[in-house]
Amino acid sequence: MKQSKLIIIGSGPAGHTAALYAARANLVPIVLEGIQPGGQLTTTTEVENFPGFEHGITGPALMENMRKQALRFGTTYLSKTVTRVDFKKKPFQIFDNDGQQYLTETVILATGASALYLGLPHEKELIGKGVSACATCDGFFYKNRIVYVVGGGDTAMEEATFLTKFASKVYLVHRRDQFRASKPMQDRVKQNPKIECLMNCTVSELKYDSNGLNGIVITHLITGDSKVHQTDGLFLAIGHTPNTHFLQGQLSLDEKGFIKTINGSPETEIPGVFAAGDVQDSYYRQAITAAGSGCQAAIRAERYLSELDIH
Repeated sequence: MKQSKLIIIGSGPAGHTAALYAARANLVPIVLEGIQPGGQLTTTTEVENFPGFEHGITGPALMENMRKQALRFGTTYLSKTVTRVDFKKKPFQIFDNDGQQYLTETVILATGASALYLGLPHEKELIGKGVSACATCDGFFYKNRIVYVVGGGDTAMEEATFLTKFASKVYLVHRRDQFRASKPMQDRVKQNPKIECLMNCTVSELKYDSNGLNGIVITHLITGDSKVHQTDGLFLAIGHTPNTHFLQGQLSLDEKGFIKTINGSPETEIPGVFAAGDVQDSYYRQAITAAGSGCQAAIRAERYLSELDIH
């Protein structure tokens, strides 16, 4: 059994930043890194929109830098995945995949969210090499190119519209004959001359070479016809799943499974339990916003402990 004033679950931008601030406040935090240390950014080749890196930085390098900085101030990192928690009484109990139990007065949940993928062969291998789940992150790399977006909700509309700032042409692929997006979002897409909608269609195959994605096969779901489309970019906008499966029955989640926080703060309904990053943010989903919320969560945790006279 291990015990700590603060345990941080998750090790993406939110988790690392929370660890840095908590460690500098002498809370000696423990970070349980999870199944994918570094989070989604470890699958991103170039990050050019994180402040302080004039020429950009790779996702893995950014996460490693954050980790080293938190380590420097006394954070303990453990390569463990949390399988269940008990927030019903104090101290809070956390259990990892090896059956180890942890006791803590405060918890910061920073487990992030996982993008939904189509399930095609080689799809994951091509992430960062033509396949992306974040137009805001990667759109800049597709200046004057033809790209495809898959999805039919508001997110897909936003991604397609955003990409027209860079791409010469954007095709929006949707498997139904009607979009699920709100009417204003649909109208914005339909009025954009750079966007063409391919309805009743799905991406059925990825074409690639040693440099990455170079084409996709689009199949019409009614006629059954398939055609190869040359492209350098495929953006998946079919949603994200928050990594909250281990929290069932412990915290209030919204209809999509994201943690509910109080009035935009990192506080949850349970005093001493905080949430930061994409696990509670279904809108921005950026490294910088995740890092900012990690900072907020750590400051709130430190003040909470001070009030308990534990710090």
